[in-house]
Amino acid sequence: MTVSEAPPSFRLAYVRGVTPSKWARIWHERLPGVTLMLVPVSADEAVDLLRSGAVDAAFVRLPIDRTGLSAIPLYTETTVVVVPKDHIVTAVDEVSAADLADDILLHPLDDTLDWERPPGRPANERPATTEDAVELVAAGVGLLVVPQSLARLHHRRDLTYRPVSDAPESRVALSWPEDATTELVEEFIGIVRGRTVNSTRGRPPTPPQPKSKRPAADKSAAARNPRTGSGGSGSSGGSKGSGGSKGGKRGKPRRRS
Repeated sequence: MTVSEAPPSFRLAYVRGVTPSKWARIWHERLPGVTLMLVPVSADEAVDLLRSGAVDAAFVRLPIDRTGLSAIPLYTETTVVVVPKDHIVTAVDEVSAADLADDILLHPLDDTLDWERPPGRPANERPATTEDAVELVAAGVGLLVVPQSLARLHHRRDLTYRPVSDAPESRVALSWPEDATTELVEEFIGIVRGRTVNSTRGRPPTPPQPKSKRPAADKSAAARNPRTGSGGSGSSGGSKGSGGSKGGKRGKPRRRS
């Protein structure tokens, strides 16, 4: 490798709440010579980086503007409401949007849930980020509805959360530019979809190898190894007793008259 050549790399962005460590570990096992660069981003930044070519692929939360982008939905997250630990919501295992009608619901600017109309009463101002909204929940200003992974990411000892049964759900997807579906992108798609190393998408199947024919039996070898019992030791064994003929016994000679 010359000084001007850079080692191959793959740039992967991921939105907050997504944990790419499992897929990164498999990548390092399968492609140790290709550096995997992990880039944490906000939901808005992920799409911009994909379109500009700054990253090769990204974990995003749907819905996004998919113009010029490919996306494979991977899983759907549970939606929860983040509340103080002494809130009445903690008395139940699950709530509905109607149960939150009397509460102030914080709606951060980076919210990715596709609300037709957010539940509860709106706050005077929208927090800039989900992290800011969590701080306001801790201060007793209102409640926050988010994907469960974000509630875990911004966990605080004085807060907890409960599932919201009828809220929009967040779908996590792997996205990349349509005109840049490279071999490395195909490799990563195979990893996140759980393909084995021998079944990665895009690789031609290994042609079946012809079966080798068994050599014909060597008749001369059989001739050199005669069956026992038809001669040799078999015939000698018959003269010793039970294998001989009945007429083989000898008696006393008769006297001539």
